[in-house]
Amino acid sequence: MSNWELAREGNDVKTLGIIGGLGPMATAYLLQLIIEMTDAKTDQEHLDVIVFDRPSVPDRTAHILDPGKPSPLPSMTATAKTLESLGAGCLCAPCVTSHYFYRELAGSVSIPFLNMVEETAGELKAAGKRRPGIMATTGTVSTGLFQTAFQNAGLEFALPDEAGQRLVMSLIYDDIKAGKPADPEKFQKVSELLRQDGCDCIVLGCTELSLIKKSAGLGAEYLDALEVLSKRCVESCGAPLKQEYQRLI
Repeated sequence: MSNWELAREGNDVKTLGIIGGLGPMATAYLLQLIIEMTDAKTDQEHLDVIVFDRPSVPDRTAHILDPGKPSPLPSMTATAKTLESLGAGCLCAPCVTSHYFYRELAGSVSIPFLNMVEETAGELKAAGKRRPGIMATTGTVSTGLFQTAFQNAGLEFALPDEAGQRLVMSLIYDDIKAGKPADPEKFQKVSELLRQDGCDCIVLGCTELSLIKKSAGLGAEYLDALEVLSKRCVESCGAPLKQEYQRLI
């Protein structure tokens, strides 16, 4: 019996549960990244993954900015519980803005729930970064999710100005979520503004922005929060991580 089979027999390898559809393309990319990052020689050495793709969950940013709009929390909590009941031993949500509800979500289940915001801060700290720039939805920015996590990790940070934030939201909603290619001029403009503000790297803090890195082949100065989550999914579920993904930035 191989080491991998022994690990499965001993329950050292967990089934991953993904609260998906937030948005759909980011969920598909997360699964692709997990497969690519796993150091597997056969089909059987990859992780078992349960994906509950639920794009009908109300928009997270819309509710955060206007609490009168439908809350995504009931749908997400129900999804987390369903994944646990199906045998998931570890959960994740490939949507940064949804981490505004992290405490309630994690408290609704009895299995580990990965926090991609805190994991991103840890990745930056381990890489010796000092002042990351943050590209994220206005909802995420308004909650201070990344700002708090970075401060707790001893990091400075910078945000786009008002005009730059409008460009970020346009990239996410007018381009990627609308099924269109991301406008490279918008992306480069925001990147340049953050570099001018003294940033030594830029965090892609929305899973829609992850798709820009995937298609455009961005350089090592960008850290994709979805890649961080993928790496931690592999490690937390007990699968071996390929050497090239030990460091992401």
